[in-house]
Amino acid sequence: MSICVDVHLLSGKRAAVEVETDASVESLRRRAQSALVVPSRGRLLSSSGELLDGAQTVTEAKLTSGDVLTLHVNQVQLKAVRNGHSAAFAALLGDGSVVTWGDAYFGGDSSAVRDQLRDVQQIQASSHAFAAILGDGSAVTWGYARFGGDSSAVQDQLRDVQQIQASFGAFAAVLGDGSMVTWGGAISGGDSSAVQDQLRDVQQIQASDQAFAAILGDGSVVTWGLADFGDDSSAVQEQLRDVQQIQASSGAFAAILGDGSVVTWGDADDGGDSSAAQEQLRDVQQIQASRRAFAAILIDGSVVTWGGANHGGDSSVVRDQLRDVQQIQASYAAFAAIRSDGSVVTWGDACCGGHSSVVQDQLQDVQQVQASRRAFAAILGDGGVVSWGDAGHGGDSSAAQEQLHDVQQVQASSYAFAAILGDGSVVTWGSANYGGDSRRVQDQLRDVQQIQASHGAFAAILGDGSVVTWGDADHGGDSRAVQEQLK
Repeated sequence: MSICVDVHLLSGKRAAVEVETDASVESLRRRAQSALVVPSRGRLLSSSGELLDGAQTVTEAKLTSGDVLTLHVNQVQLKAVRNGHSAAFAALLGDGSVVTWGDAYFGGDSSAVRDQLRDVQQIQASSHAFAAILGDGSAVTWGYARFGGDSSAVQDQLRDVQQIQASFGAFAAVLGDGSMVTWGGAISGGDSSAVQDQLRDVQQIQASDQAFAAILGDGSVVTWGLADFGDDSSAVQEQLRDVQQIQASSGAFAAILGDGSVVTWGDADDGGDSSAAQEQLRDVQQIQASRRAFAAILIDGSVVTWGGANHGGDSSVVRDQLRDVQQIQASYAAFAAIRSDGSVVTWGDACCGGHSSVVQDQLQDVQQVQASRRAFAAILGDGGVVSWGDAGHGGDSSAAQEQLHDVQQVQASSYAFAAILGDGSVVTWGSANYGGDSRRVQDQLRDVQQIQASHGAFAAILGDGSVVTWGDADHGGDSRAVQEQLK
């Protein structure tokens, strides 16, 4: 016996789909996807908007002829664990399922929670684990247990989760009532018990390597985690009023207040002490951070820096050039500022792109800048690319210059760059072992929509929702074992 249901896309396109009553809802979804000519997976919703369980039969789902269903198709999303040892990727598919690959220890193997990874809405990553928010507001975690991959101790509390933030080795989840749940490495902020009573009406969370800072509804801030990484804000607590946003370096925080002033705390060498620059920190619009320093753009387009001098905290050499700055990008230990006239000013460690004198004449009409660990790449108005910094990290793109035309966007691993061209193809440069050489998959890199990077590999999402990877296998550069799942 069979029934016929009407399946719609959000665009209004529709198709009548016939299916046997003893067939699975997953089978119905595949037929609907084929009938509607949808290249990637989608979620099948009932007429009341509820997600249909693909494991149920049509009869068990209580579907009948004439029912109107919706196939909700989302673009594939990628998230990557990034650390210096190895890494992994997690792909959130259009139907809400998740596929993982890379180092099993750091989240590349999600088989233990595969049955729970259904109707996933978003994924967050620490340096060693993943956390997924499901449609019902619960959360599922996997990866290195000590660094957030095991949330069993707080699982009963993970209800109505709205957002998740990650430090190096822990997670913090904001619930619908404004309270917070934390787990993972205690030294990374996974234990918030000391401040739990203060964590009410949480609006935003920011994380340094080993600490968290939460902005409450009244504009105050609560911090916790490891000493010397910004966990202790007691010295500035009276100043932390009307906080609008927070930025973090490796071991310090910088908060922009409603009046445009800035309050900092944490390791002084990482930018936790801004006393030398306090008189200048007025009318601050935005703050960018390198590993151990901060750079603030003021309303008049000037820039104020502080923190580790060798990491960009000292911009005195280029101070007179830092005018009409529109945006700033940071590598590990240097900054690059784009001015309103399209020129670029750099400072910080020369080995990390802090000196751009060799390419300064080419840096005209710059639209955006991307950074690897020790190099920068700028997209020009004519679609060309200029790169500088350490050659082993993508600072030398001379070998690829003939191909770098009509560039739309650039993504970076720690050691290489990948550029998407207007025709959907991809050009790569930098360390060959860490994503700078894409020749193995070049023929597959067509109609690329977006690229995500781990520490040493890249993953590209194509127009049909499939995924192509390259780079170091231990960092997620080889997805051949899960390619069938990524279709």
